[in-house]
Amino acid sequence: MTPVELSRTVLHAVRRAVDAGELSVAVPERAVVTPPGPGGCGDYATNVALQLARPAGQTPERVAEVLRRRLVGVGGIADVVLTGPGFINISLDEGGGGAIGVGLVAEVLRAGGRYGHVERAGGAVVRLHCAREVRAVVVGEVVGRLLRAQGVTVRTSAEGVEPRWTDVLGVRVDGGGSASAEVSVNVRPVPVADPDSLLALGRDAGRWALLRPAGHDRVRGGAEGLVQREANPLFRVRYVHARTRALARNAADLGFAAEPGALGDADADADAGAGADAERVLLAAPATLAALGDHPRVLAAAAEHRAPDRLARHLVAVADAALPLLPGVLPRGGEKPSAAHRARLALAEAVGAVLAGGLSLLGIDAPDHI
Repeated sequence: MTPVELSRTVLHAVRRAVDAGELSVAVPERAVVTPPGPGGCGDYATNVALQLARPAGQTPERVAEVLRRRLVGVGGIADVVLTGPGFINISLDEGGGGAIGVGLVAEVLRAGGRYGHVERAGGAVVRLHCAREVRAVVVGEVVGRLLRAQGVTVRTSAEGVEPRWTDVLGVRVDGGGSASAEVSVNVRPVPVADPDSLLALGRDAGRWALLRPAGHDRVRGGAEGLVQREANPLFRVRYVHARTRALARNAADLGFAAEPGALGDADADADAGAGADAERVLLAAPATLAALGDHPRVLAAAAEHRAPDRLARHLVAVADAALPLLPGVLPRGGEKPSAAHRARLALAEAVGAVLAGGLSLLGIDAPDHI
């Protein structure tokens, strides 16, 4: 990738962020990319975040993080690192994507299930109040979790919680009674038409049925939520998580562990008889990394808009992006574990961490075995 091409790529990231509503600015005509200065790293750096911060009404660091998530996983870019007051440092991957997202994977593995969470001190207490209705109470409880993950102090209340909602769905709020004058947000999604059939699904499938549709959409219950097949989105999410855990166990049996790095080279691995695995991983890695990099933004948006459905749909996107690369993680036959296998395992474990953390926020179990 040439500097001109990289400049266009950065501008494209700005345009995508503007289109998504993450930045409210005029897209500049050009983004200057230069070799990184003192304290920088990688092949090129850009100060476009500092340029956009004031018109965007955000800090340079926040603008830089928005753009970093848009650049991670783009073909030809190996890694994106933020330094100083908001400089974006970009490492190029001229070899076809083998080393993409090393920093991102390492970041996810360090944070684990708390990747995308924000530590913030102080601020006003947000008070959520729910009607005496099963969907409202479950949505309100999860919105509270999402806000807490963004560092917000939250207190949840409901006009009433039936014991069976707690027994079956595990729902709990901080208090009960009528809404007070201090309530910040009233949680009132479209009510469930048939609560009994939904409760018959059990905790995990029942919660998913309540949380995946947007609040203005009706809930569709039914036995399809219990089907252990690819057509069931919850099954796909939990299946991919379980596969990542199985890969970690199998790798331990083979004597190696995860280590972020280059995912391999299809041409080089073809000489060793493993080219198909490398190609499968390299084809699936950009979309997987883009989904992982987008996770903090999705958590923030789900909390801001009181919309757990955004997180549920995002977990499906992460699982669907990652599923094709999982068969290429472990060595086959007499193949010895290599640095590429350790890197692929690290990517798989990062996927598992994001899925587990997201399901936990929704109050849904992430099993290690399916």
